[in-house]
Amino acid sequence: MKKVFRVLVIHGPNLHLLGTREPEVYGRVTLAEINQELQALGKKLGAQLETFQSNHEGEILDKISHSPDSIDGILINPAGLTHTSVALRDALLASGVAFVEVHLSNVYKREEFRHHSYLSDAAVGQVVGFGKQSYLLGLQGLIQHLGAL
Repeated sequence: MKKVFRVLVIHGPNLHLLGTREPEVYGRVTLAEINQELQALGKKLGAQLETFQSNHEGEILDKISHSPDSIDGILINPAGLTHTSVALRDALLASGVAFVEVHLSNVYKREEFRHHSYLSDAAVGQVVGFGKQSYLLGLQGLIQHLGAL
């Protein structure tokens, strides 16, 4: 029997504004549309997904710290916390759960401060610059990684 992987999808600050916030950078896709496509892909891949979005760093940290026993992996778009949060890095590392970092935009083609991630060296992988496809590619990579363990 094939294992069903349990994946927590975390959307960081301001991602609830997708579809209207800077569409020239982030596109017109909404967070609900991304979640819907992730759920459909998760089903195809044999994964059970829980999605979570917060604008509050502490809520994200709490979600991670209360989840390790009930999940196999994390797909995370940390948004602005990517470049600022050592606490987020520490929470992900403390969880002991494999994670993939995703970004809608190519952060390396943007402002210099966005070029540094506190998470990337600890992540299984990083997918950037493909819009909503970044999430889908990230989920595929995470499931492949979990299946290889």
